[in-house]
Amino acid sequence: MSSAQTDRFVHDRLPPAEQWPELRYDLPELQLPAQLNLVQALFDRAEAAGHAQRALFRSDERTLSYEQARLEANRISNLLTQQLGLQPGQRVLLRGGNSVAMALAWLGVVQAGLVAVATMPLLRSRELIDIIAKAQPSAALCDAQLQDELKTALVASPASVSMPLHVFNSSDSSDGTSLESLARAQSEVATPCPTDARDIALLAFTSGTTGTPKAAVHTHADVLAACETWPRHVLRATPDDTVMGSPPLAFTFGLGGLLIFPMWAGASVYFPSVPYTPEAMVQLMGRVGATICYTAPTFYRQMAPFAQTHGVGQLRLSVSAGEGLPDATRQLWKQASGLEMIDGIGATEMFHIFISSAPESVRPGAIGTVVPGYQARIVDEAGAEVPRGQVGRLAVKGPTGCRYLDDARQRQYVQDGWNFPGDAFSQDADGYFFYQARTDDMIITAGYNVAGPEVEAALMQHPAVAECGVVGRPDEARGMVVVAYVVLRPGHARDAAQTKTLQDHVKQTLAPYKYPREVVYVDQLPRTETGKLQRFALRQQALTSPT
Repeated sequence: MSSAQTDRFVHDRLPPAEQWPELRYDLPELQLPAQLNLVQALFDRAEAAGHAQRALFRSDERTLSYEQARLEANRISNLLTQQLGLQPGQRVLLRGGNSVAMALAWLGVVQAGLVAVATMPLLRSRELIDIIAKAQPSAALCDAQLQDELKTALVASPASVSMPLHVFNSSDSSDGTSLESLARAQSEVATPCPTDARDIALLAFTSGTTGTPKAAVHTHADVLAACETWPRHVLRATPDDTVMGSPPLAFTFGLGGLLIFPMWAGASVYFPSVPYTPEAMVQLMGRVGATICYTAPTFYRQMAPFAQTHGVGQLRLSVSAGEGLPDATRQLWKQASGLEMIDGIGATEMFHIFISSAPESVRPGAIGTVVPGYQARIVDEAGAEVPRGQVGRLAVKGPTGCRYLDDARQRQYVQDGWNFPGDAFSQDADGYFFYQARTDDMIITAGYNVAGPEVEAALMQHPAVAECGVVGRPDEARGMVVVAYVVLRPGHARDAAQTKTLQDHVKQTLAPYKYPREVVYVDQLPRTETGKLQRFALRQQALTSPT
C-alpha cells in the first residue's frame, strides 16, 4: 500500500530506520489492515456495533450522536480539503480546550489525511512560535477565546502570517468566517482519505517537563493499535460508560482517554462548559452520570474532600496517569470514593499507557504489570537486564514507539530497538513494576541513591503537607543533598519546628539517609498544564537560591 499523503514534510523528517524502535504486533487484535484511516475506522466500528444513534459527545449546550458527529466531521474535512485546498500530509494547528468543537475539529483534520498538531490551551505566543517553526502548519483552527496568543505568534512567524485561521466556539459568527459557519456550507458527505496505516495522524508535542518540548510522531496504526492494548485489556470500557476528565485533548493522555478510547468502546464523553475545579468535577460526576474519570494524582487528592461530602455518583473507574501516584493519594481517594485507582505509566512518545493494572489486580506501591501487547524490562546502563528487585532503567517495546520529528534526541530515547522513557523502576518476582523516579530525578547523596518521588510520597502522608516536590542540590560534602519544596495546609507554621517534624516523619517512614536536609516552604509548585511537577524548575531554583 502506498502513502496517500502527498505532502511529505513529516515523512521526510522521520528518524532514519536504524534509529526507530522495534514495533511489535504480537496479539491477534494488533493485525491491522495496510490501508487504515483512524477516524473512519472508529466511526465504522461504532456503526457496525449499532451505536450510530447513541450519544458520543455531550455538553450542557448540546449532545451529538455518533452519526451526527460523523456528519459534522465530514463537513470540516470537506472545508479543509475542498475550500481551503489542503493536501494530505499537511499540518493543521489546533488550539482549544476540551470541547465538542475541539473534538470535531481533530476528527475532521485526521479523517482528511491531514496531520493534527494540537497545542495546549495555556501556551503563550513564544511557545507557539517554536511549535509553528517546527511543524510548519498550513492552517489553524482555534477556540475564539484563545486566538490572541496565536495571532501574535503568527505575526512573528513570517512563513505563516498569511496562513488561514478559523475560530470555533465563537459567540459571534455573523461574519461567516468561523469554523462552524463555514462548515455548515459544506456537504455532510465526505470520502475519508485512503491513508496507509503508516501515514501520519498527529504530531504530539511533549508537555515540557524537561524544559524543551519535542514533537512525537504517531501514525494511524499507532493510535488504533493503542486502542487494542490498555483500553481492551485493562480499562474495559463499555458502550454504557460516560467519560469525563481534565487532561487536555492536546495531551495524548487526554486525547486517548477523552476522545479515541471512548469512541473505540462506543461510549459517551462529557465536555464541561468551563474549566474544571476539584469541587466542580465531583459535583458534575453526579449530575451527568459519569462512570469513568481521567485526571492526575494532584487533582484526585484535591477532589477527595468533596467526594467524601458529595459522593461520586455512578463513577466506577478512576484513572490516574501523567505523574507518579503516591500511595497516600491512592488511599485518600479510595477512602473518599470507595474506588481503587487505576494507575498507569505512559508517554507522549508511546502515545498512551503501557504499564498498569485493573482495580482487582492492584498491588500496593506498584503501578502494575506490563499491558498486553507490550514488553518491558529493567536494565542497567549497558542495557543488560538486572535481577528482580534491583533498580534500573525501564525499557519498553510494543506496537507504538518513539519517532521524533527531526530531533537528535531520538538516539537517547530509542536504543537497540527499545524505548527508554527515562524512568527508574524495579520489578518484583510476580512482574509488578515499582516506580522509583525519573532517571534524572535520582539523587546520589553520600553514596546513597534516593528517589525524589519516594521522599515526596513519604512527606505526603503527613497531615501538614498539601503538596511537595523533592530534588537534589549539589553539595561539596555529600555530592548532593535532598531538598524538599513543601506547600503546607492552612494553619501550619513555616518554622524550624515544622521542618524538624517533617524531617523526623520521613526518617520514621523511610531509611533515615533519605530525609530532606533542607525544607523550603512555597505557596505553589511549578507544574505543566497537564499537572506534572516540573522538577527541572525546582532543580534550577535549588541551584540559584540555596537555603
